[in-house]
Amino acid sequence: MARPDSADNHAVAEKLREAADLLEQQGANPFRVGAYRRAAQTVAQLDEDLWRRLESQGIEGLTALPDIGQGIASAIAEILRTGRWAQLERLRGTLDPVRLFQTVPGIGPALARRIHETLHVDTLEALELAAHDGSLESVPGVGRRRAAAIRAVLESMLGRVRRARTPSRPHVPQAHMVLDVDAEYRDKAASGELPAIAPKRFNPTGEAWLPILHTSRDGWHFTALFSNTARAHELERTQDWVVVYFYDDDHHREGQHTVVTETRGPLTGRRVIRGREAECRALLADSETAKAQP
Repeated sequence: MARPDSADNHAVAEKLREAADLLEQQGANPFRVGAYRRAAQTVAQLDEDLWRRLESQGIEGLTALPDIGQGIASAIAEILRTGRWAQLERLRGTLDPVRLFQTVPGIGPALARRIHETLHVDTLEALELAAHDGSLESVPGVGRRRAAAIRAVLESMLGRVRRARTPSRPHVPQAHMVLDVDAEYRDKAASGELPAIAPKRFNPTGEAWLPILHTSRDGWHFTALFSNTARAHELERTQDWVVVYFYDDDHHREGQHTVVTETRGPLTGRRVIRGREAECRALLADSETAKAQP
């Protein structure tokens, strides 16, 4: 894979520092802020070229460096291999999933747009998962062969090859945890307690209107924002749909969920996690059973 022009130690260190500064401004956990700053210092002081180290030793070569854990190593690999870092762009309010997906060889503008509008994902990690669990094949114009090709490219870009040939459900935060983050986000957004960022998309005036929450639960880090997708705007659900990003530093398990107010069925009027409705129904049943007990 060709080396992006911005794939050098200085550029990586600057992005890590910027992420630390933005996280601090947005009220994130001080531990995370410090972790990015220590990693930036390691990269800035490194005599060896990070790109060469990654190409010769893989992610393991990055995690062998001081203050570089699995999560930050994967972020560095994303910067080195694509010249971009989705998490930083999200913190800036400049993330454009359609443009991001076009960095994947074989994905053009039209397909990138269909992927985003169909799957509602906006990171390469989430796209890779969709390529493994079969959901990418639901995108118009993507069959099994094309999905396999995209999966192989993403594995190369993200610096890992899965050993298992059959997709398995990744370890994700428990449903009640995601719903609790959603509730915290909406309550604090409504009371004006959260910092706001100025999203680049659908925001011609450049207004800082999108509240952002960073919080933690049981070893998981969460970032929550209202959905700023074309579909959310079309349906006037930008103040209802909440995108919850999650990740942990120990194993670099990450992903995203969208939480919405259900409009049909037994959960009408309730907050549900798209794709995990059965778990939400079980939580509701448990809650009602507990209330009925004397």
